[in-house]
Amino acid sequence: MSLRTLSSLGDLRGKRVILRCDFNVPLSDGVIVDDGRIRAALPTISALRSAGARVVIISHLGRPEGAPDSRYSLAPAATRLAELISDHVAFAEDTIGASAETTVANLVDGAVAVLENLRFNPEETSKDESVRLAFAQKLARFADAVVSDGFGVVHRKQASVYELEQILPSAAGLLVENELNVLQQLTDSPVHPYTVVLGGSKVSDKLGVISHLLPRVDNLLIGGGMLFTFLAAQGHSVGSSLLEADQIDTCREYMSRALELGVNLVLPSDVVVAEAFAPDARFVTVPADHIESSPFGSSGIGVDIGPTTSAEFAKIISASHTVFWNGPAGVFEMAPFASGTRAIAQALSEVDGLSVVGGGDSAAAVRVLGFDDEQFGHISTGGGASLEFLEGKVLPGLEVLGW
Repeated sequence: MSLRTLSSLGDLRGKRVILRCDFNVPLSDGVIVDDGRIRAALPTISALRSAGARVVIISHLGRPEGAPDSRYSLAPAATRLAELISDHVAFAEDTIGASAETTVANLVDGAVAVLENLRFNPEETSKDESVRLAFAQKLARFADAVVSDGFGVVHRKQASVYELEQILPSAAGLLVENELNVLQQLTDSPVHPYTVVLGGSKVSDKLGVISHLLPRVDNLLIGGGMLFTFLAAQGHSVGSSLLEADQIDTCREYMSRALELGVNLVLPSDVVVAEAFAPDARFVTVPADHIESSPFGSSGIGVDIGPTTSAEFAKIISASHTVFWNGPAGVFEMAPFASGTRAIAQALSEVDGLSVVGGGDSAAAVRVLGFDDEQFGHISTGGGASLEFLEGKVLPGLEVLGW
């Protein structure tokens, strides 16, 4: 079967279309810090409006534990969307209640509304399929069709992602379609040399993608907190750095498998070690195999890859024609420890070929560090969804769309 796209829904003029977006944007005191996910939805919103549809946007934001919580209201997202499309966006103060009913009823062709946070309703994420189905049926009352464009949640079996798409005529939006086109290139038809850069805190989060991509890549670069488990697998002491002791044997297996496959698996040759996990902590750069030789001894904490490693990673990335990056190289949120992540992002922005930033913290990092989306081939809107796709898993939110 093939993915159902917008064209499969036929003439949408005058029809109410629920658009499942991922407006799970970071907020600080009610102010949107990064509107990337809202901007990513604009092509689909524009297409639906141009087709004369009455667009009803639904989304989640944060983890409000199944009850209304003003900290997680989608009102700021609705306000920002109105600014981006230079038009009025109606906002309903509930998801399936009186406000939502009135808001949807008042829509005209080409108009847009945003309903309040889906996760203010515990049924949205219930483990009970019948509970999710009942909630989806209440949502379905508001529309004639549904378009799924929240790629960041397609790996979740949730009411608005899975059950709703079975009740109404459904199709993927342009964002989801584009994500799949790019990610397929990383698994089915990468142009070599092909480099994967993995960081982030935990090896366990990346096991599946390492296993699935290892036979396909030329280089695998390891940074972030996960690098210390790999160093421990080589027999090195890592001080008080993040360590998943139960994954040491697995890391050894991957290093051995990379050797057998002829994959260039690169671990850092130097790391930045801090006295404490704080932006104002003292820090030094030491060889990766002598972390406890720092002035902080066994209490030292690895917080970034070192400058020699950054240069080596950048050289490998620059020589590649396909690059996928998921997970920062260090604690980029703290300015003194952002150098490694910045070096990777800079090298990625200069790749002669396809460069993909794998969503999540990586996407946040490039924006925090001052890079523009246009400097990369693709910035995924779904960190977890991207990884699971690259692991070869079946994603419920795609399966239900015919994928």
